[in-house]
Amino acid sequence: MFVQSGKGYKAISKALGLQRTTVRAIIHKWQKHGTVVNLPRSGRPTKITPRAQRRLIREVTKDPRTTSKELQASLASIKVSVHDSTIRKRLGKNGLHGRFPRRKPLLSKKNIRARLNFAKKHLNDCQDFWENTLWTDETKVELFGRQMSRYIWRKRNTAFQKKNIIPTVKYGGGSVMVWGCFAASGPGRLAVIDGTMNSTVYQKILKENVRPSVRQLKLKRSWVLQQDNDPKHTSKSTSEWLKKNKMKTLEWPSQSPDLNPIEMLWHDLKKAVHARKPSNKAELQQFCKDEWAKIPPERCKRLIASYRKCLIAVIAAKGGPTSY
Repeated sequence: MFVQSGKGYKAISKALGLQRTTVRAIIHKWQKHGTVVNLPRSGRPTKITPRAQRRLIREVTKDPRTTSKELQASLASIKVSVHDSTIRKRLGKNGLHGRFPRRKPLLSKKNIRARLNFAKKHLNDCQDFWENTLWTDETKVELFGRQMSRYIWRKRNTAFQKKNIIPTVKYGGGSVMVWGCFAASGPGRLAVIDGTMNSTVYQKILKENVRPSVRQLKLKRSWVLQQDNDPKHTSKSTSEWLKKNKMKTLEWPSQSPDLNPIEMLWHDLKKAVHARKPSNKAELQQFCKDEWAKIPPERCKRLIASYRKCLIAVIAAKGGPTSY
């Protein structure tokens, strides 16, 4: 009717509320085929029906760990036979992609409640409080191990060329356990832990490193020591030692490494150490000390300046895992 009246694309698109390109395409199809319905298309029709697609989406939404092979078997039960790669492609078109799951500590209801209470309690603490907190933790740095794993670009049949492999040593080739601390003003001391870590060893580390770090970082007299709830940290003897030495500790929720910004510095440290390719434990220890001392104070300052965002994330997650 609009075409027969002699109206142009612009007038028709305005009257129908459609794009001009859409109007043009519809008119051309009518002029060429005498119809505006969808015409048969070339190529093989899809094997995954709308019903099968809904089934796929429903199953992976219910259980994200469902494999494409399991989905393939599920579709076979309703007489839809497709390759598992076809299933992956169809899910991808619907925004569902295969990804490695993030590793996060297992949280009990008690853990979740404690994390949420901690975040709410400290949400409105002044920035000066966080800037005068001495953050501490221990971590293991491996000579060879998962930290050095990464993707590589290589051609077919070159998997075992020297440049395309990661060398390993039986039993991991060794590792070092280190204790470190930092504040908003920069990194504090880093101590290498010799032998098995117990309450006595931990107290010795605190004795030799905490107060020198507090003086080095110029914390105020109201400074607070942060430590997690490892049994060595909360044992009766350690608690008495802390009380005797007048070290005030920050009450800490268990299973909460994401609330400790030192985790970011551990990542920086391991990346820098492995870039130097230590070949033995002695080098590994020395590189750890070197690279810890090189951490820029500005990096530490930024971590503490944004700490409130971390608390907000915990509250938003209702005490559950966060992206930190």
